[in-house]
Amino acid sequence: QVQLVESGGGLVQAGGSLRLSCAASGLNFNSNTMGWFRQAPGKEREFVSAIRRSGATYYADSVKGRFTISRDNANNTMYLQMNSLKPEDTAVYYCAGRLVGNILMSPRGYDYWGQGTQVTVSS
Repeated sequence: QVQLVESGGGLVQAGGSLRLSCAASGLNFNSNTMGWFRQAPGKEREFVSAIRRSGATYYADSVKGRFTISRDNANNTMYLQMNSLKPEDTAVYYCAGRLVGNILMSPRGYDYWGQGTQVTVSS
């Protein structure tokens, strides 16, 4: 059974930093493309960042230069370092994974999802 468990969310002031983690089990983590999505109240789930098994990384324009995605294949864990946080980054952040496929920046391109972790940025 595949499990993705996010942690590291919380309340932070604008300009602050948080580091999200996604611990994966029940899947061949090394072979999966992994991604981060977020969903604010009343809005659709949106792409934040993704990392292929090759290590290639992708970012939404809104977070480019502020967020950094990484993965530790030895420990089946993915990270999202978030710096210079803004109030508009407030959302529930979800970890996602998929083994095959070409759709990278849409939720429908992923097979597995975590339960989400809340990130709240105060102004």
